[in-house]
Amino acid sequence: MKKWMLTLIAVLVLALAACSSNGEGKNAEKSSEDTKQTETSSDTITYESSKGPIEVPANPERVVVLSSYAGDLIKLGVNIVGVDSWSANNPNFKEQLKDVPVVSNEDLEKIIELDPDLIIGLDNINNADKLKEIAPTVLFTYGEYDYLQQHIEVGKAVNKEAEATAWVEDFKTRAADVGKKIKEKIGEDATVTVVENYEKQFYLFGDNWGRGTEILYQAMGLNMPQKVKDVALEPGYFAISQEVLGDYAGDYIIMSLVSEGQDTSFVDSDWYNEIDAVKNGHTFVADGQRFYFNDASSLDYQLSFFEESFLGNK
Repeated sequence: MKKWMLTLIAVLVLALAACSSNGEGKNAEKSSEDTKQTETSSDTITYESSKGPIEVPANPERVVVLSSYAGDLIKLGVNIVGVDSWSANNPNFKEQLKDVPVVSNEDLEKIIELDPDLIIGLDNINNADKLKEIAPTVLFTYGEYDYLQQHIEVGKAVNKEAEATAWVEDFKTRAADVGKKIKEKIGEDATVTVVENYEKQFYLFGDNWGRGTEILYQAMGLNMPQKVKDVALEPGYFAISQEVLGDYAGDYIIMSLVSEGQDTSFVDSDWYNEIDAVKNGHTFVADGQRFYFNDASSLDYQLSFFEESFLGNK
């Protein structure tokens, strides 16, 4: 009898051990599945846009940019597989974008062929809903963020907020330093006008419409002529006929010159060469295509241009 009971106990112990082992196996399997789910979810992040949360790749590798932000993505080291024509024609980006196809928001089939994992652009474009069906799409409103916060927002959308923030802090320091030296040279009260030629007109710019205006007026605190403030500060820009430029010219002029397909013969006219800033050699001519935008790459170029133009530093 005792021997039989011992045998029964042994069988029960083995059965319990087997059940326990089977449970541990299931738990281990479940743990493995949980780990896989965590790894899968880590492939994406949520960008909290002003229009609501957007699930985007944690490490985007094929980005189509449809407007304005190519220079931000280049600065952050993000791979661009499709780009808008304005960015493609910007000499600042020539090397980085030399083999990148040009696309617009109308080129849906072409964008599909590029197989993007993220699309970035402005929210005033057509086909936004169709683009969102192709890939996660982040569309910004121009002017919603200031020019430096915009770079950080792009950084957030591609999971590089830390890198973007570090660049912004460094840029503010560099711009303030250059601005201080410029003021010491030209005087605290000196005024600067930013103007661009287009179709036999000039466009005056306020302090947030690219063309280096954010650096001159915001980062450096240089002065805008009152007459320019009156017409261009609030709307961002203001068109004038070429012959009245002298009425809006400050002590210094930044002439953002668009030469491709545009008449630039005004530089030889008497009225232009009679402007004090021109006569005094205080007109600095910039490449209009390099000066359009206020992305991080363009801002770095513009800051170097101002440093060289005002201070003679290379």
